[in-house]
Amino acid sequence: MSLPDIIGLRHYLGRGPKDRTISDARHSVSLADMIEHSCLAGECCEPSGRSVLLATSRQLFSALAMIELDGLARRMLLCPPDLDWERLRALVEQAGIDTIVTDQPPPEYCVGRCSVIGIDLPKSRAARRTVDHATEWLMLTSGTSGLPKIVRHTLDGLAGAILSEGPARHSDAIWATFYDIRRYGGLQILLRAVIGGGSMVLSEPGETIAAHVARLRASGVSHISGTPSHWRKLLMSGTPADFSPHYIRLSGEIADQAVLDGLAQAFPHASIGHAYASTEAGVGFSVDDGREGFPAHLIGHRDGVEMKIVEGSLRIRSKRTARAYVGADAPPLADEEGFVDTGDIVELRGDRYHFVGRRGGIINIGGLKVHPEEVEAVINRHACVQMSRARSRRSPITGAIVVADVVLRVGTDETRQETIRAEILSRCKDGLAAWKVPAMIRFVERLEVTAAGKLARTDA
Repeated sequence: MSLPDIIGLRHYLGRGPKDRTISDARHSVSLADMIEHSCLAGECCEPSGRSVLLATSRQLFSALAMIELDGLARRMLLCPPDLDWERLRALVEQAGIDTIVTDQPPPEYCVGRCSVIGIDLPKSRAARRTVDHATEWLMLTSGTSGLPKIVRHTLDGLAGAILSEGPARHSDAIWATFYDIRRYGGLQILLRAVIGGGSMVLSEPGETIAAHVARLRASGVSHISGTPSHWRKLLMSGTPADFSPHYIRLSGEIADQAVLDGLAQAFPHASIGHAYASTEAGVGFSVDDGREGFPAHLIGHRDGVEMKIVEGSLRIRSKRTARAYVGADAPPLADEEGFVDTGDIVELRGDRYHFVGRRGGIINIGGLKVHPEEVEAVINRHACVQMSRARSRRSPITGAIVVADVVLRVGTDETRQETIRAEILSRCKDGLAAWKVPAMIRFVERLEVTAAGKLARTDA
């Protein structure tokens, strides 16, 4: 068993500067103080060996609980903020939860069934608890309209990419992320801060982009991550001018050349990279050359990660992947050889693979396939386009047609819309097969982004 599994996150809190903090818009907590302090409160606050649901109103409370419970609890299920108690009921059953850590009143169905532990800002505690469990980290999948699946990770798997890079690589970093840390992408950044010896600044629900960026700047944030949709929204806001991070990271969606070039222009002194990761497959790789896609030589075995392409779909096998889905009727997470089928379709162009979309997101046009993301990549290259969404619309002839919703850059002359529409269609006709060209382009003020930070894809 690996060192992170045995010792847990607290092992890393004594490393690096002693003034490290984790903060949100309301409070800042010293990470070094967490070694001798507890955030758990109430009469029943012994978490050792328990199966715990973390259901808090604030990311800060969840982060503190993760640090304290790792190595103590048998397992902990991270609950994202957009999942209500009623939907959690089935998940509590599946995960065998016996304890809830929360700052909110628990639902009636949990009273008498589960122990409830309160949570607050850290306070001194009399006795140090024994760290003796390789805690299972349970997370929920995103991007599904039904009940999400529960995915089981271990800390060494979650931290695999961080440890392979060397935690000291960003030892003085002040990290931030547009993600919620109770989702895979955000959790990766929290672990980078804790394990790497840095600090962490958390996002706040309902906070405007301007207020958020002002707080990031005031906190001295140097390293920050988010989905391409997060970054497009930031670029649209006009606030990046006075924010100068050293490192920008994209993940969670396809990072097309337009968003990479837009970030390079807005942040000329920052190193910009995009990573491939998913809740099931873990962190596969990162690319820092400023180009969309990834070099073909990454296919094969490299740095403990093995990748292959089967019928166009990227498959990954490594110690960073999740161990299994949780539940009595849970399907296999990996195939017989241990490869996780990511469902992300890639295409080799020269010496580089390009992501073209999700296997489950294909638009069917009279039996011909269209990936919305490849249409959006062409549209987004237009200088006046900030972001776009390609989707299907019913057609009595072909069953469906492709239409596109487009957000123009701030300051674009409205009188040029027809010209811009014609230019976008011309680019699409030049760069796409005929059935992939949008039959209609609609200019909109905004596009909906999901709680996970991804472009909402609800077809009409």
